[in-house]
Amino acid sequence: MLFDQIAKNKRKTIGLFIGFFIFMAIVGAALGYFIWSSIEVGLILALVVGIVYVGYIYSQSTEVVMHMNHAHELSGPDDNPELWHIVEDMAMVAQVPMPRVFIIDDASPNAFATGNDPKHAAVAATTGILSRLNRSELEGVMAHEMTHVRNYDIRIQTLAVAITSAIALLANLGTNFMFWGGGSRRNNNSKDNGNVIGIVISLLVLIIAPMVATVVQLAISRNREYLADAGAVELTRNPEGLISALQKISNSEPMSSENVAPSSAGLYISNPLKSHGAKELFATHPPMEKRIEALRNL
Repeated sequence: MLFDQIAKNKRKTIGLFIGFFIFMAIVGAALGYFIWSSIEVGLILALVVGIVYVGYIYSQSTEVVMHMNHAHELSGPDDNPELWHIVEDMAMVAQVPMPRVFIIDDASPNAFATGNDPKHAAVAATTGILSRLNRSELEGVMAHEMTHVRNYDIRIQTLAVAITSAIALLANLGTNFMFWGGGSRRNNNSKDNGNVIGIVISLLVLIIAPMVATVVQLAISRNREYLADAGAVELTRNPEGLISALQKISNSEPMSSENVAPSSAGLYISNPLKSHGAKELFATHPPMEKRIEALRNL
């Protein structure tokens, strides 16, 4: 059953976040040992960087994400009456405040939601999804996004982006230190102390850290999609509308690389870059056929 999968996804997401924070601490410890021979200094630096990144991205999430994806905001219902009123209706049914509404000028059909909580949420839709989907299909998509807002998935994704960025910054600091020549001086000192193995392990952690963080971020994104699909059906009472929308979206061309930031790909209802050949570990979303099958089984 889909709802059994949803419950498992909730538990798995909590576990992934715990692992995320533990891994960030490991990266900080590796950085501290590699540069300063002090795990404690690295842990403190990781804490400071994490607080700064999370604080900044959390407070400016909508502006940052919409700017990265070249979205422009609607000032009111007169700018696009159909989209505005559908979002308004779905927000009312989901019992969340009316979010800000944005449009992305791109022919590929897609949409996403962002923000740090329901009171500060925003949704974006491409011009392609507005032109290709009928009203019931668009209602299904916006209900999916309102479920992300209602369930605070937007906050989870914001935190995941922030932590991934912080881990990448810590890792880059260590690898740049090595390329600047600091690594050779550190290794020379380590030979006297017999700590070569520790240095090598620390360097390996710093090198693979960004990739591992990205994999965890994508796993968190995948785990929320089934729940949002089920929530959309709960709001609209019309699974066929979302099923039809997902079929149209999956059979479309990718978005222009100029209009979508890769780091925000996990926010969209479907991978905007259409990298269907990627391994599931590196996929931003569950396979579309599995999502549609789950909806049919409701």
